[in-house]
Amino acid sequence: MLLLSLLAVAGGVVRVARAPREPPGSAVFAPELRGGDLARQAALSRRAEALARPLQPGERVDVDRADVAELERLPRVGRELAHRIVAEREAHGPFGRLEGLRRVSGFGPAMLRALERTATFSGVARVVAEVPAGDLGVPRGPGPKGGAPPAACGSGPLELNAATAAELDCVPGVGPALAKRILADRQSRGPYGRVEDLDRVPGIGKRLVERLRPVLRVP
Repeated sequence: MLLLSLLAVAGGVVRVARAPREPPGSAVFAPELRGGDLARQAALSRRAEALARPLQPGERVDVDRADVAELERLPRVGRELAHRIVAEREAHGPFGRLEGLRRVSGFGPAMLRALERTATFSGVARVVAEVPAGDLGVPRGPGPKGGAPPAACGSGPLELNAATAAELDCVPGVGPALAKRILADRQSRGPYGRVEDLDRVPGIGKRLVERLRPVLRVP
């Protein structure tokens, strides 16, 4: 009889602790936490766990495939920037290479340098076809900033000794005037034996050569 009395009392305590008319599965001793709150807490816990996993030496994140939580593990990439990366990738396709991240607002030379050893790219960036001048009534300006960018703005290093002025204009750090000087130098002094030879062109110093090295090639 004593045992039955104790069980009856315990059952009454549980019924008091559970909020009235709560659906099955609600918290027994914490009725203020609803099912949605528990799911949110679980999601936050998983995100915190992912962020707590620092990149191991040699580990890289595939920017063309990673989700927001995985992108946040990259150096200097926070949640907002990770969301912008995913939105840009979904809207315009993979980045293809590190320079492709310039499509995302907030990426400059310093950010790209920070990701050189931790980011990888498994996708192929879309190549934008050239739009003839006057199409759709929109005049085409020089390079990727005016009108539609030419096909040379796609992914992959550009062949320095075969590039046109329009193709060179697409290279970050090279504008229309500098592209013309490169062509004039190449025509007057012959092809380049290596990318470093660009420092013979007026306006190109060693610092710019270092920036151009990953995006230009000499066969």
